[in-house]
Amino acid sequence: MSKTLLLVDGSSYLYRAFHALPDLRTRDGFPTGALKGVISMLKRLRKDFKADFSACVFDAKGKTFRDALYPEYKAHRPPMPPDLARQIEPLFDAVRALGWPLLMIEGVEADDVIGTLVRQAEREGIESIVSTGDKDLAQLVTPHVRLINTMSNEVLDVAGVNAKFGVPPERIVDYLTLIGDAVDNVPGVDKVGPKTAAKWIAEYGSLDELMARAHEVKGAAGENLRRALDWLPTGRALITVKTDVEQLPDMHGLHWQAEDRDKLAQLYRRYEFRSWLEELAGAADKTDVRDTPAAPAQAVRYETVLTEADFDRWLEKLEAAELICLDTETTSLDPMQARLVGLSFAVDAFEACYLPLDHRYAGAPRQLPMPDVLARLKPLLEDTARPKLGQNLKYDWHVLMNHGIRLAGIEHDTLLQSYVLEAHERHDMDTLAERHLHLRTLKYEEVCGKGASQIGFDEVDLDSATRYAAEDADITLRLHLAMQPRIAREPGLERVYREIEMPLLPVLARMERTGVKLDTDLLRQHSTWLAQQMQALEAKAYEAAGQPFNLNSPKQLGEILFERLKLPVLKKTPKGAPSTDEEVLEKLALDYPLPKLILDYRSLAKLKSTYTDKLPLMVDPATGRVHTNYAQAVAVTGRLSSSDPNLQNIPVRTAEGRKIREAFIPEAGFVIVSADYSQIELRIMAHLSGDASLLAAFREERDIHAATAAEVQGIPLEQVTPEQRRMAKAVNFGLIYGMSAFGLAAQLGIERAAAQLYIDRYFARYPGVADYMARTREQAKELGYVETLFGRRLYLPEIASGNPARRQGAERAAINAPMQGTAADLIKLAMLAVQGWLDAERLQTRLILQVHDELVLEVAEAELARVQERLPALMCGVAELKVPLKVELGVGPNWEAAH
Repeated sequence: MSKTLLLVDGSSYLYRAFHALPDLRTRDGFPTGALKGVISMLKRLRKDFKADFSACVFDAKGKTFRDALYPEYKAHRPPMPPDLARQIEPLFDAVRALGWPLLMIEGVEADDVIGTLVRQAEREGIESIVSTGDKDLAQLVTPHVRLINTMSNEVLDVAGVNAKFGVPPERIVDYLTLIGDAVDNVPGVDKVGPKTAAKWIAEYGSLDELMARAHEVKGAAGENLRRALDWLPTGRALITVKTDVEQLPDMHGLHWQAEDRDKLAQLYRRYEFRSWLEELAGAADKTDVRDTPAAPAQAVRYETVLTEADFDRWLEKLEAAELICLDTETTSLDPMQARLVGLSFAVDAFEACYLPLDHRYAGAPRQLPMPDVLARLKPLLEDTARPKLGQNLKYDWHVLMNHGIRLAGIEHDTLLQSYVLEAHERHDMDTLAERHLHLRTLKYEEVCGKGASQIGFDEVDLDSATRYAAEDADITLRLHLAMQPRIAREPGLERVYREIEMPLLPVLARMERTGVKLDTDLLRQHSTWLAQQMQALEAKAYEAAGQPFNLNSPKQLGEILFERLKLPVLKKTPKGAPSTDEEVLEKLALDYPLPKLILDYRSLAKLKSTYTDKLPLMVDPATGRVHTNYAQAVAVTGRLSSSDPNLQNIPVRTAEGRKIREAFIPEAGFVIVSADYSQIELRIMAHLSGDASLLAAFREERDIHAATAAEVQGIPLEQVTPEQRRMAKAVNFGLIYGMSAFGLAAQLGIERAAAQLYIDRYFARYPGVADYMARTREQAKELGYVETLFGRRLYLPEIASGNPARRQGAERAAINAPMQGTAADLIKLAMLAVQGWLDAERLQTRLILQVHDELVLEVAEAELARVQERLPALMCGVAELKVPLKVELGVGPNWEAAH
């Protein structure tokens, strides 16, 4: 039985663990995410593999021979994040304590050490397993060497390399030389991606043969290849893993050692890995890290403010504080209706107060008079020079406005800090406390109860209320101290937080407060008309079915469609019944009348229940307007979301949907103005990809879809037919969302092969787009995230998933997210610019809605000419792209007329 060598590419996993895992920290703020990830992986490998020889290999500090060969090697890589650098030494200590030999060789990279060891093992008949996430090491694979990726559960043997890259392991160096490595700043052949590289190698056999016959390669790709001929030998040398590193220890001495349990216990205590500590100690003697000297529990001091003297003392603290953390306890989650029950404050970690103002239970202590307290707090809370901090301060802004206080000086919000740092995670305070402080907070249900027995916060006893409310302020302050330094160290994140998200908070609050006026009579009339249309459709459905049935019952509908009418079953539910979901009905509707009638009925029913019936009931009687809520921290791409009611999903493609927009009207003396960025995501695609043809089409203000059709079909622009333009439009927008040939075929009603041919021709005419997509996928896989033009970071946790569907979904998201995220940043910057201008000019005009790439304003008739002149320039001036931004403006007596 042959022996086995197990090698771990520690440097590869170090970065991947740092970016893939949550931001774990000890109580004193020390980052531990990468440390935990790599230790976990090493423990798993030692358990799963009975290797004869093993080592964990890391890059050594300093330059390597590749830097001498090409000074720009890895020049674009940012310096190691400080939070990662702090974990290096503890990690090395942990590797040794776990019994792994640790290797770092100066002058070469970890890859070269691994390459030399596996080739030595192969010469001696020893099998090698390399644990890595680095595609470059695929060049080492042979029948005796395979790669495993513990983060995605991927195994690459010879067949696996062929399947993944389209070339055998011995041609991986040629393949990588052609496509280059953006992460290491190794150029390849311009505009050549994985598909072209694999095709060339299959056709010519090797890079050397391809270079010798470069004159045979036609088109722009051939020209780019010939321009790169002088570079390619250098590129190949940079990408080739050395297999003859001399100063290595004897492989036969690389054995696992016994674990140093005392050292591990010390490390696990220091870095608060409680479960591993308990594992070491054994079930009978579990040690709680919170009780160990290495992680002492900090005592908290929470105070109930009931006397004038206590209030005076705390008011003095607040006035002297550099940053005031505040939180409100209220009677309602509806910000427009909520009334204050109490306020909590913190200015130092582990210390906070609760100021009860309206607790009403039997035996409640006497509280300070709310009018007097708020009158004394008002100057402080409205002072722009006194910085404020909170968790979701937009809600507190509304609550205080309900009491005549306009909160100012909003400096920080932990909800938005979390959103900027890790948009894909949850951002509620309880979850943040667990993730960043390793603390379990007191839950609302624990003080107020659940369900029918739940009481209002004004009925909670003051001791419990103080523990809950003061903790909220204290934990928020501690979360800020943990998260803000991380943002400050990343210029892109700092810019998004400081220049986009935080300034936008009060703008959104004002928009929500303003609301939008509704013509409720028109909505009621439309609701009656929808009911009549639904009745007519119901009668037609009965006729098509041959009998009456409940159109809202999936069971009865299934019986009619598949048992009575014998329509084909396209999909089944998890319980095995034929599915009647929208996707199935849409396919059946192409050939049968009843499914089409059902779809039409469902569409009208949704409009009626969601909008025409519900919206009039949501008008605030105090303002006569409807007030939506804009959530900043929901969509991972940075887009705002609207709720209660959702005003971003009103259908615009049907007459019935557009009728609902007619009900959004201005006050007397005002008009509605709609300002919409034109084809913003396609313009961003042109900017990010730098594709010459796409840039030219936008700069020359051509019809982009017709221009695409002309490019792909190879015909003059004036000869493009409406059908060709329709296909080009589907491709333009589809590729932004990662549409496959299968999806395009379904959308256009054509064969899959025809759709694939169209996509291939598209990429041939727009090679910059293909290159951008390939480059972005690779960077996403390497870093675990992509970024917008402004530095917003969009994490892709599934990019290395072992589940193909999830991984492909993440790859599609990697393409789309920078465009959709950049569009989100642009519209937010536009809102800031517009609101800033309105305030500076002291206009009556106000922002009332934001829907995707559109701003809706209620404009005073006397100010209309000024707004029409200035608004497009403001929106187009928020950023300078390689293509001009364009805004389409509409004016009307209602939203639909202005759109």
